[in-house]
Order: sequence, then structure tokens, then C-alpha cells
Amino acid sequence: MEITDIKIRRIINEGRLRAVVSVTFDNMLAVHDIKVVQGNERLFVAMPSRKDENGVFRDIVHPISVAARKMIEDQILEAYHEHLALAEAEAQAETVSNTVEPFAIA
Repeated sequence: MEITDIKIRRIINEGRLRAVVSVTFDNMLAVHDIKVVQGNERLFVAMPSRKDENGVFRDIVHPISVAARKMIEDQILEAYHEHLALAEAEAQAETVSNTVEPFAIA
């Protein structure tokens, strides 16, 4: 199974939730509402879940093996960091273009 697309749907700057992500596997299956969460020691990926009748959150979809979880988490976090870097570069470019004075034609 291969991840064929990762979309960063939303970036959040408050609280522990950092992003909401959608992942496509083998150009055939999309999983939405995967979360990038700031833990006490590191960022981690939380799979989509819902609260059951007892108030306990249960994953709706999740990797079965440790290796699959690591592969998915690594690729999601890499895409998240690339998205942040691109957004920062675009913001810097916009700042520079706004501070450059237009040259006058004499």
C-alpha cells in the first residue's frame, strides 16, 4: 500500500491540534480528518475517531502494524513541515514585495 496524496486541509495555531489532513492510498481510498497533534514531547498523528455511547473515543480507521503506523505518520509529518515551510516562504516573499519601492519613471 502506498500513500499517493496528502492534503493539509487546515492549519491550526492555537491549542495542541496543529493540522487536519486527508490521505489517499493507492489512488483508491481517501481517509479524512487525520490530525497532527502537538504532544508533550513531539508531534504525532491521530487517526479519525468518534465518541462511543460511553464517551470513549475510538478510531474509525487505523493502521494495523507498527511499521504501517510509522510509515503513515512519517509521511504526514513530512508533508506538514513542507506545508509550513512553503507558507513561511510565501509570507516572506509577500513581505519583501510589499516593502520594495516601485521605481519612478523620469
